[in-house]
Amino acid sequence: MSLPLPDRVFQLAYDPGISPKGGGLPGLSVLKNVVNSINMFGITAVVGALAVSLGVWAWGHHTGGHQAEANGKKGAVVAAGAALGLGAANGIVAFFSGLGSQVH
Repeated sequence: MSLPLPDRVFQLAYDPGISPKGGGLPGLSVLKNVVNSINMFGITAVVGALAVSLGVWAWGHHTGGHQAEANGKKGAVVAAGAALGLGAANGIVAFFSGLGSQVH
């Protein structure tokens, strides 16, 4: 038995029947490799930024350059935060995706 159009639209608003599906599009494995490579590039850049920031911090401390010392500290904190974000990106997205799938 077919439902009238307003009832079908009302039902569709509650359950559209859409869910994430792996392998639905061609090139998904290539996209995953690209994103993994971008993440690795970001982590490598953060390691370099942290090393430079720590060097600036040490140089500013030993030469009495308070501005350089402060900038080195800020750079080290920003680099550490970026490393945390890059490392936790997959878990953060998985957490909120799981949280979003519980909304009804």
